[in-house]
This record gives sequence, C-alpha cells and structure tokens, in this order.
Amino acid sequence: MRQGGLLSPFPSTRGRPADGTISRPATDWEQRYRRTVITGDAVATACVVAGIGNFFGARDAANWHEKWGILAFGTWILVLGALAVSRSWAPAVLGQGAEEFRRLGRSLFMATVVLALGGIALTSRNIKLWIFVAIPAIAIVTMTERYLLRLWLHRERKEGRCLRPVLAAGSPATVRDLITRTRKFPHLGWRVDAVCTTYGAVAGGDRLDGVPVVGRLTDVAGHVHRDGYRVVAVTPDPHWSPERLQRLAWSLEGSDTEMVVAPVLMEVAGPRLHIDAVLGIPLLRVSMPTFSGGRRAVKGVVDRLGAAVLLLVFAPLMVGVGLLVAADSRGGVFYRQRRVGKDGREFTMVKFRTMVAGADRARAELIHRNEGAGLLFKLRRDPRVTRVGTVLRRYSLDELPQLFNVLTGSMSLVGPRPPLPEESAAYGPDIRRRLLVKPGLTGLWQISGRSDLSWEETVRLDLRYVEDWSLALDTVILWKTLRAVLHGQGAY
Repeated sequence: MRQGGLLSPFPSTRGRPADGTISRPATDWEQRYRRTVITGDAVATACVVAGIGNFFGARDAANWHEKWGILAFGTWILVLGALAVSRSWAPAVLGQGAEEFRRLGRSLFMATVVLALGGIALTSRNIKLWIFVAIPAIAIVTMTERYLLRLWLHRERKEGRCLRPVLAAGSPATVRDLITRTRKFPHLGWRVDAVCTTYGAVAGGDRLDGVPVVGRLTDVAGHVHRDGYRVVAVTPDPHWSPERLQRLAWSLEGSDTEMVVAPVLMEVAGPRLHIDAVLGIPLLRVSMPTFSGGRRAVKGVVDRLGAAVLLLVFAPLMVGVGLLVAADSRGGVFYRQRRVGKDGREFTMVKFRTMVAGADRARAELIHRNEGAGLLFKLRRDPRVTRVGTVLRRYSLDELPQLFNVLTGSMSLVGPRPPLPEESAAYGPDIRRRLLVKPGLTGLWQISGRSDLSWEETVRLDLRYVEDWSLALDTVILWKTLRAVLHGQGAY
C-alpha cells in the first residue's frame, strides 16, 4: 500500500496486515491533522487582517486604539479565541459533515458580536471595516482552507490511510450493515477491523464480510484494551441492556477509545437529536422536523436572492446554450413538464430541451428498455437525446432554467427531486413525506451519484434531507454540487 507523501500533514495509517491479525492503531495522524487545521486557520486569519489593514490604510488612524496594528492583532486573537471556545478544532468534527462548518460560522458570528461591542465601547471609527470587510473575508478564506484540507484527508482515506480502526459489536445483521456503509463511504474515516457478536462467530466461519469475528459481546472491553481500537461501534442487539452499556462505558475509561452507540432511529441526525437527563436517566430527545418558521423564511429569502444572482451570472451562458439547442434540432429551446411540488401541488418545471421534438410520445415504445430505478424512467443511451442534449445533461446545464422556478417560489435551490405526477400517485405514505418541502434544483441525490443510485437509496437520501434539513446542510450541498456537476458522474 502506498505511503503518504512528503507533503502530507499526517503520517500514513496502514490497513490490516495480510495475515489477518489486528494491528495496534496509530492515531498520530489525528493530532497532526488537528494541528494542521489550527495552523491553517491562524495563518489564513493573520493574512486577511494584515492585508485588510495595509490595503485600507488604517495604520494612519489618529488615535492609538484605531491604529491598524492594534485592531488587526485584536481581531486575529478574537477570531482564534472564538474558534477555541466553540470547539471548532475538536477532532470529532474535523474532516466530515456539516458540523465543522457550522461551528466555524458560529465562531465568526461570536467574534463579530464581540468586535462590534468593543468598537462601541472604544468609539472606534474604523471598526466597521473589520466587521463588514475583515470578518466576511476571514470566513471565505478559512472555509476554503478547511475544505481543501478536507479534500486532502478524503483522498487519503479513499486510498486506505488515515482511517480510525473500529471494533463493531452487535448482531450480525446490524454489524454487516455497518461494514457495508464504511466500505461504501471511506471518506467518513472508519475501518471495521474486528467484530464481536452475541455468540462469537457466525455460520460459515469466523469472519463477517471478510472482517474477523474476534469474540463475544462480553469480550469487547478486553479486546479494546489489548488491541487499542480507536472506536467501539455498538450496533443494536438484544444483549445491550442499559446496565451492560454502562459497564462497557466504564471499562473504556482511561483509554483513547471512543464509544459510539447507534440509535434505533438510524436516519435521524444532526440538530434534531438532543441528550437530556431526566431523573438521572439519559434520554435521547428527537425534536420535530422543521417545515415552517424563521429558518424556513430565511431559506426562502436565500433561495430567491440566490436564484436572481445566479440568473444574472449565467445569463450569457444560458443565451449561448439556447442558441445551440435551437441550431442542433427542430423544436423549441425550452422543455416544459408538469412536476409535483410542496404539499402535492403541481407546477410547470422549465428546462433546456435535450431531446428531439415529440420525445414524450416515443416513451411508450422504449418502456421495455427502462434502466431507471424504481418509479424512474431512464436510459443510459436514450435515442431521443440530441447531440447537444448529451453534453447539457452530462454537466446539468439543461437544468439552469429551473432557476426561474426557484425565483417564482415553486422550487428551492436545495431539496428533494421533483417527481412526475404519475410517480407521486404511486407513492406510499412514507415516500410521500418527500412532498412536505419544496423540491430542489440540487440535493443529496445530486451529490451522491444521481442516476446511478438505486430507487431505495434515492428515497432514503430525500427523506433524510426532509428530516434533517438545516441551513448548514444546504450550504454543504451547494458547495459539493459544483464538484458533482464538473465530474458528470451519474448524469445521463
């Protein structure tokens, strides 16, 4: 296995040895990566505040508290202090999920408030420069730096390095599901190295999907102390009573091992989960999903402003695409189709035409060749698609006119895939929950494989978005959509 390069901020973490034995995990890379992030944040912030101070000439201020050096240094210390207080450098949030960027944004907002109050107290005339220019610039630079480091880490993990060795403990079925997920999504940083089950072995040998079954559930603590796993993942099994879980947690005290317990509600996560202590009993409280209120109002404003800005930016491109569509084949430039939106209301979705005129009438003749998942109709090599349409679909340029749908309020920038009326008519009660929010121009399905996904996976991702929606998640999805579009994976 190839080792990390000389420029890597963390050393290589090897996979399991060829003889199948369990190696003691090396976790130095986690501390090295954390130090790299801290250094990156400090350097990026220092560069921004120094550049702002020099460029705007704040060094010539008349009073001592308005001199650029003091304000720049104070802003730098304030931002780093806010990052530390908000635990933005906690190893558990670095490198994955939206929580890292949520904490980063919370830290910068905290720094802005303190900076504003300090400016009022000191009656500084230059404080607006640091609030409205420096802090937004720091946000852009630090988020970009964090994202680049994350790409670096994810690349290492896809090649089998910088993974946390995991001991999975639970029923064979739930452990097998965990193994499958960790292999499918290596960027999350887990590698199941060993398994403990109720009876210590499964039918057919001492391995579960190629992972050694090293013992029973009662043996977990002993294996952790002997082999030094980084994570103990407890999956559902009747064996796990509250008393046994508590004893396991006690037995892991003093080690570097993190104990993770999978709740029954597997698809509920993020801001909806809260831990409360009631009468000394730890309870997992699940708040209701948010379908209205202040955050939804903010999302609506962001959608329409974002759509307006994007339409202005992409106007020349859209004109060029329209001319190519018109020149390539006979028919209109735009294709209009009825789709189902929020609460089951139908609307007309607009796209650039990518098929020959009358393509809808030819669908019945091709239905026997359907390669789409579930209720979807898709063909990898659809004879109705034009030459220009093939390119437009690969890079999702045909979907740019949907920005008009976002602008008029029938769609959102981020949300579930908008279904056809015949598709939604076949929905069961569970899948119909997709219609509780506006459909989106992009979504979790867009950044996870698009048409390559199975029907079940598409539905699962849409329902996960409906249940766990947040402004931070929208931001991450929009950021990742650019990469998905450029790669063109799953688009046909």
